[in-house]
Amino acid sequence: MGKALNKKTAIHLFHEGSYYHAFEFMGAHPGTKNKKRGMYFRVFAPNAVGVSVVGDFNGWDENAHPCERISSGIFEGFVPLVKKFDAYKFAVTGKNGKTVLKSDPYATHFETRPGTASKIFPLEREKFEWTDGEYLRNRREMSIYDSPVNIYEVHPGSWRKYKDGQFFDYQKLAKELCAYVKEMNYTHIELMPIMEHPFDGSWGYQVTGYFAPTSRYGTPTDFMKFVDIMHENGIGVILDWVPAHFPRDEQGLADFDGGPCYEYTDPRKGEHREWGTKVFDYGKNEVQSFLISGAVNWFKNYHVDGLRVDAVASMLYLDYGRKDGEWVPNIYGGNENLEAVAFLKKLNEAVFAEFPDAMMIAEESTAWPLVTKPTFSGGLGFNFKWNMGWMNDMIRYMSLDGIYRKYNHDALTFSFFYAFSENFVLPISHDEVVHGKCSLINKMSGEYDDKFNSLRAFYGYMMSHPGKKLLFMGQEFGQFIEWDYQKELDWLLLDYEKHRQLKEYVKQLNKFYLDHRELWQIDYSWEGFSWIANDDNAGSTIAFMRRDEEENYIISVCRFIKNDAEEYRIGVPGSGSYKVVFNSDEKMFGGKGYFKKKTVRAEKIPMHGFEQSVSISLAGNSVIYLQRVRRKKKQD
Repeated sequence: MGKALNKKTAIHLFHEGSYYHAFEFMGAHPGTKNKKRGMYFRVFAPNAVGVSVVGDFNGWDENAHPCERISSGIFEGFVPLVKKFDAYKFAVTGKNGKTVLKSDPYATHFETRPGTASKIFPLEREKFEWTDGEYLRNRREMSIYDSPVNIYEVHPGSWRKYKDGQFFDYQKLAKELCAYVKEMNYTHIELMPIMEHPFDGSWGYQVTGYFAPTSRYGTPTDFMKFVDIMHENGIGVILDWVPAHFPRDEQGLADFDGGPCYEYTDPRKGEHREWGTKVFDYGKNEVQSFLISGAVNWFKNYHVDGLRVDAVASMLYLDYGRKDGEWVPNIYGGNENLEAVAFLKKLNEAVFAEFPDAMMIAEESTAWPLVTKPTFSGGLGFNFKWNMGWMNDMIRYMSLDGIYRKYNHDALTFSFFYAFSENFVLPISHDEVVHGKCSLINKMSGEYDDKFNSLRAFYGYMMSHPGKKLLFMGQEFGQFIEWDYQKELDWLLLDYEKHRQLKEYVKQLNKFYLDHRELWQIDYSWEGFSWIANDDNAGSTIAFMRRDEEENYIISVCRFIKNDAEEYRIGVPGSGSYKVVFNSDEKMFGGKGYFKKKTVRAEKIPMHGFEQSVSISLAGNSVIYLQRVRRKKKQD
């Protein structure tokens, strides 16, 4: 925690919408009054007629500790002799005379559900000794754009559990997850929302505590240790963050001061009916201070590497999820939420001003332009965007029977033509393996063996496709059932050979990706990519090259049709020999091992616009990577 601003300045900046460390002033903080030690409590409730602090320290007596209004919207109270972990709420009385007990929007800790009270946990007094200084220095010095990024998405409550069904705490989870992620050669983890939330079934996406790691797994200090352990082992930590909406739970932000406070007043803007949630009023300065401080909190106090911003499309469009008559056009008659657009730009500018090495990832599912371009050039200011178009096209393509894929070849190739319009992450996330969509391996067409062959081919294609990578937990070993947040993953599947082989394949594929900068150094430019063949509809086959800055290249040949191995000829840019550096059809991965040659020699047979070509034995539903063998220089 940094040194807090003086009260007058803090209040001014908060109401101005530019206090990005509001967590240092709002909420509960240690202090003294009349020579008595205690806690100051501050809350934004502009329409309230009265506010008091209730909790374990006063028997939840609404009359014991009233607050005074210190600005047009902020109430402040002081309570002596408050102890760490004491539970508390604000008793907020609206203009209608009704008093509701509200959790502290800026609380750092909460009761574990079903309790909903905030808990005293002053971060100012947590003198946590971070050991990730070297990691952070390295992070500042590197460019994330030309670095490998391969993300393992995790729901902390269902990755693994104790035998009695209880959650791992943050420290147990850190040790187990860290070892696994290192073994599997991932670079980052992405945690589904760990901000406090009352309902397990929301998976964390209906947040009531934007500044608090959920107490399901431990204390804020425990979560600091979690991040520290990850960083000690070179693993980045990305958090899902939800500024698009919030739940209606009585103790939460909804109707906080007796009416709309954090949400828009007009329900046509202030509600997402299909989600049953409220929408933040992005034009309100105090909401901007709240949300931007909420983002900054995770970077500053918890050292996270990035935020994946959920449901950005729902923020950008006034008609998102709404029928005609259920939304109001903007002042120009359009469907863009101009206030949300301005807020997102302000958010990203604020984060990058303080944390220039941060990752701000937009889950944006439309064709909104310039999502990952700087705000000064008209962009939203994110530095990454999920490639939802690629994901939808490829899942649909892979679910087709092989005989129909030749009629849908554009689903395989189209993403390459816009691959450099944004800084993309290729996501296969939790959203694709729930709600009747079935698991990823079950999306693959064909019988049992066919599914494994197809999934290996899909992963090989994904890893060589431009863009950073993300895979949801369980898909690395072929979990057959849909993800269930109430159960741990089906680790027992690893008793079966096919699943062990798939896990080993993903492990080796991830390592190959890490070790070969051709696949990640130039991810956002045509300089790092070129086609060899993209028009073999009948064979459902494509071939392309990925290059690094030194003009080294890897050729990726991807076949998505079920057939026996056959000789397949592709053009190559140079003479000499080409080594097979990776093959999804290897027996050790569960394939047939059809192609046993380690190298193939280029022949003077023109193909695909090149003077030379090579012939390879290409199995059905497989991917092969080739690399030109460099000639050794003669010794003088």
